Amino acid sequence: MKNLITIECPTEILLGLHLDVDEFAEQIKKDIAFRLYGEGKISSGMGAKWLNIPRIHFLLRAMEKGVMLLENNEDDFLRETSLL
Repeated sequence: MKNLITIECPTEILLGLHLDVDEFAEQIKKDIAFRLYGEGKISSGMGAKWLNIPRIHFLLRAMEKGVMLLENNEDDFLRETSLL
């Protein structure tokens, strides 16, 4: 099941970012996915599925955005290796 979320966005923001509505929506979706992953609210597998990309690509992009992938504890290690 898919859910649709509607937000208001002034045209000036889209013009300033040089994005159309679909590009802006996709950017927001990616930013939220990486943020939720970084906060530990979703797994990398869930984020990858949401963005329709391989999990390894999700993890690489998360690293590029500065998301800490592991906090060097056993819970994070088990969470990230459980789907391998």
